[in-house]
Amino acid sequence: MKRSGTADLPLHGGRVPMWLAERMQRLGTAISEAIVYHYGAAELLTRLSDPYWFQAFGCVLGMDWHSSGITPSVLGALKRGLNPRAHELGISICGGRGRSSRRTPDELRRVAWRTGLEGEQLVRASRLAARIDNNAIDDGFQIYLHTFVVSHRGDWTIVQQGLNDSTGYARRYHWHSAAVRDFTSEPHSGIVGESVAAGSIVNLVDRRAKPAQHAMLTIAHQTPESTVQAARSLHMPAHHEVRAANVDLKRLGAVLALAYERDLHDFAELLLLEKLGPRTLQSLALIAEVVHGTPTRFRDPARFGFAHGGKDGHPFPVPLKTYDESLAVLRRSLDSARLGHSEKMEGFRRLDAFTRTIEQQLAPKADFKKAVAHERRISASLSGRSVNRKPSPQLSLF
Repeated sequence: MKRSGTADLPLHGGRVPMWLAERMQRLGTAISEAIVYHYGAAELLTRLSDPYWFQAFGCVLGMDWHSSGITPSVLGALKRGLNPRAHELGISICGGRGRSSRRTPDELRRVAWRTGLEGEQLVRASRLAARIDNNAIDDGFQIYLHTFVVSHRGDWTIVQQGLNDSTGYARRYHWHSAAVRDFTSEPHSGIVGESVAAGSIVNLVDRRAKPAQHAMLTIAHQTPESTVQAARSLHMPAHHEVRAANVDLKRLGAVLALAYERDLHDFAELLLLEKLGPRTLQSLALIAEVVHGTPTRFRDPARFGFAHGGKDGHPFPVPLKTYDESLAVLRRSLDSARLGHSEKMEGFRRLDAFTRTIEQQLAPKADFKKAVAHERRISASLSGRSVNRKPSPQLSLF
């Protein structure tokens, strides 16, 4: 059984504005398509089952770096973007939050009818996951979001989220079919969240709870004394702003050096076969890492907020011009690859490798305050926008 980790996700209110939701859909779809192009549909499901990668992905799309809103917003954007192309990419997304979660069984049956999968097996997996996380794990969180992502070969990932109003936190649960051997024995690929303040989480699907499972057949109120443990721990603090301590400054330094040091910038442009300004190159380097990075690269998801900021202005407002240019470059690369010209798509892989070489050999360390100040200083020129700030018409810096 593979566990991805635990984390706190502070509850945030509000909605994603339309100007960001539409961009999230297009960029999220393009990044997903790039992963499928390079690694296949099964790899995208593996990424979605990793709590750290999921958080970094949401940051690249412009969501706030640690809020509970990343989960429904990212999954909603992917459902809108990927389902119309399900026949092409081999992935379908079912369910969602609230009423949408209750439509999951019917949606899974329709997918199964189109693809030849065993629909009732998928429905059973969906229902068991929901019941286990809502009932068998007594951690004080009530499930309100259930999303089932299934490849047309039968692999699947389930992402669920629960709320605990008394603590002001959310917990996200990740499941992956590759990790599930027995729904009653440690089926999760990761549980994101922290136990309620008073005591341990009661987990009736921990493998050590087998005796308790059998005993419960005759002793209705007996519970196991077991706790959810995770190999990795992602602690999302309550403070809204991004701080230097939340970012790997060496890795961020490599990205900033790539963008703003002339010789490195020129070589990176050559890899991508594009004429790019420094700010767009900075975003593309982080997008390339989301596509090609290994799991250990996502221990500091806040760093990926330096791609396109955050909707609430942390670490800075979303630079709409940069966002659109990054998306256009990735889209052009994908379209070229579909026509048999893979040079630009391979450029993203080489860009990721080049950034890591800079990190390892030059070991630059970002000045966090200076980096944030620079982003806020140029924000207006890049049509920077947050939920409380509209863009100012300025010349582009591309």
